Amino acid sequence: MAKRPSVYPYVWRLPLLIWQGLFFIGPLCLMVAMSFWLVRNYRMEPDFVFKNWDRMLSRGFFWDAYWVTFLRATLAATLASLLAFPASFALAFRTSETVRRWAIFFLIVPFFTSYLVRIYAWQVLLAGNGPLNAILGLVGLGPFTMLSTGFGAMVGYMTLVLPLVVILQTFSLAAIDRNLIEAARNLGANPRATLFQVIIPAAKVGLIIGFIFAFILTFGEFVSPFYLGGSNPPTLSILIVDTTKSGQQWPRAAVVAVIMIVTLFLAAFAAVAAAYRRRS
Repeated sequence: MAKRPSVYPYVWRLPLLIWQGLFFIGPLCLMVAMSFWLVRNYRMEPDFVFKNWDRMLSRGFFWDAYWVTFLRATLAATLASLLAFPASFALAFRTSETVRRWAIFFLIVPFFTSYLVRIYAWQVLLAGNGPLNAILGLVGLGPFTMLSTGFGAMVGYMTLVLPLVVILQTFSLAAIDRNLIEAARNLGANPRATLFQVIIPAAKVGLIIGFIFAFILTFGEFVSPFYLGGSNPPTLSILIVDTTKSGQQWPRAAVVAVIMIVTLFLAAFAAVAAAYRRRS
């Protein structure tokens, strides 16, 4: 007699499925459907036309915003990964477990404060007559224009993602089997070879996950490019806001949002594939 499958595991999965359906799959389907609607007399009307897609994808300003967003997110994720690695390496290999725990705690503390408040604080610090330019003026430098520039936006991106990347990298590096490092040293590997041939490959999953998290967060970021970057050039998130303000064109804004989500899905799948690909 065939054994009946148990429904017990599915009961525990049900809350997660309901949550994903209500707050992700449902809104995503609605947004995709909305991208085919029309706006008449400032009111959306359900329809199924490709006018919005043709309008947005055939315009140069959309692709300009797309590549600005993509390149800035890639640069921010790369910078965050490179800046985080020395700190993560030190926490994983040069400090005690107690120090590492306290460091992780203090890296989490900034998330207790609203991100918008931190961005407003950076507006004060980066202003033309702000503290940073005052300090630089003491040594005969500046004043530099740091607000309403790509540099200002990048500072905001680092404020958002750098602590998270340090935490993810630290967990990944701390989990490396120390026997692998000792074996490499016993076989005559110098510190540089040990780093690039043993430590980084062993922590590859965590390093890539940290990179893709930084990319995802900065790709859809609105606050930093708006308040610190001056909205010039506009990113996709700023383009969505501008589009909704222009004649209530929510369907066109939905097109931009769908393109963003597709890009992030492709980037996430590529990152996961790279993270778990076996070395030849």
